[in-house]
Amino acid sequence: MVGDVLAVVAPGQGSQTPGFLSPWLDVPGVTSRLQRLSEASGLDLVRHGTESDADTIRDTAVAQPLIVAAALATFPTLFADDTDGDDADDDVDAFGVAAPGAVDALAGHSVGEIAAASLAGVLTPEAAMALIAERGRAMAEAAAAVATGMSAVLGGDPAEVSAALDRHGLSPANLNGAGQVVAAGPMDALAALAADPPARARVLPLKVAGAFHTSYMAPAIDALARAAGAARTADPVVRLLSNADGAEVRSGQEVLDRIVAQVGRPVRWDLCMATLKDLGVTGLVELPPAGALAGVAKRALPGVEIVAVKTPADLEAARELVRRHRLAGVA
Repeated sequence: MVGDVLAVVAPGQGSQTPGFLSPWLDVPGVTSRLQRLSEASGLDLVRHGTESDADTIRDTAVAQPLIVAAALATFPTLFADDTDGDDADDDVDAFGVAAPGAVDALAGHSVGEIAAASLAGVLTPEAAMALIAERGRAMAEAAAAVATGMSAVLGGDPAEVSAALDRHGLSPANLNGAGQVVAAGPMDALAALAADPPARARVLPLKVAGAFHTSYMAPAIDALARAAGAARTADPVVRLLSNADGAEVRSGQEVLDRIVAQVGRPVRWDLCMATLKDLGVTGLVELPPAGALAGVAKRALPGVEIVAVKTPADLEAARELVRRHRLAGVA
């Protein structure tokens, strides 16, 4: 690809913090979109994003719809007209689906993949929220069946990290690249890994409720597949990358099939980053609740301009990045 290349990414579970949506309610259009997404999900996402405590939003059935809704509700603000706060009609539609050429690539980490699929036009926002509500419920039920969790393993030799996970009976649920692997499995095994970490590595427990993206999620796959059967899809209007292998997926139905299967498979965010590098990405924006993916990108994509949109205070930098890429001829 020739010229500047802009990617927008949506974060996954564990990125939420109490009250993170509060400052966004003052941004034109965000509250109305959150209310619409709340109706589709059956949850009061405005309340959960502004008032609910850490334990409440840690619940998978709440966390997943909340994170997806945050990305969907704030994406249009990247294209807003600074003079009046309106969303730019030529960049996003009435709700926020990206127009062809608005950005070069979309990707989402784990549950963020559903947000990215909706922004690419594969699923309507309502269909995406209905699907994510079922995903969250099903994964919460699967997680409750056995005491499991996830821990980030930061640093260390990749071969030694892999051997340590095998030794403790754990699975690599997320391969994020830049020296970060997320181990998943029984809580006692995660505790043993923390007590005996690989050389030159740190083990940090994550605020999630189960061993996602492992065989422990098999019951959730069945439930999600049934829910997905009722969803109508369209082919992406923007390049959309898959967590399965980092590849661009051009069929809407294949995107949906991969999203269902991904519940029990490792997230290959490292391969998504590799694809963005191959595309020649020059700018990357992470949607709220941002931070984690921007951190990985800074290590995996040196020289790329990155904006993590954590609060509305970050919008000016994000909009400037978007404008410069469009003026340079975003493909």
